[in-house]
Amino acid sequence: MTSLLDDVRTSAEWIARALDSSGYRADFTPAGLHDIERFMSEHSDKGTAVESGLLATDPGARLFALGCYVGETVRLALGGRWEADDDPRGEIDIRLRLPDGSVVWPVRRLMKRFANGPEDTVVGYAAALGVVTAN
Repeated sequence: MTSLLDDVRTSAEWIARALDSSGYRADFTPAGLHDIERFMSEHSDKGTAVESGLLATDPGARLFALGCYVGETVRLALGGRWEADDDPRGEIDIRLRLPDGSVVWPVRRLMKRFANGPEDTVVGYAAALGVVTAN
């Protein structure tokens, strides 16, 4: 059995391949986060998966994987390490501790983006962290 921390990279790589095969840039670069935002806009609408969209099946696992992808992109750009607790909410509460000691929760951000729509933009999140420009 793998640990939650092992699942981060596996999930991020899995969703990157799936996104790439669907025409989205998913190369773990800051610029690729714009395509994550486009994906969310095209496949969700304020807490609802678009019918027949790529979040219509198994949205929990896919949102977790998208959060891992965003977190890995942030980690590769800024450094840091993943942390998790062994508890039932572990997947939601997995976090990334940045080199300056600050802590971010990329999976929670993806869940908020799904629930609230573009007002909780992934690109805005990354821009606030200094990873990407919001333009």
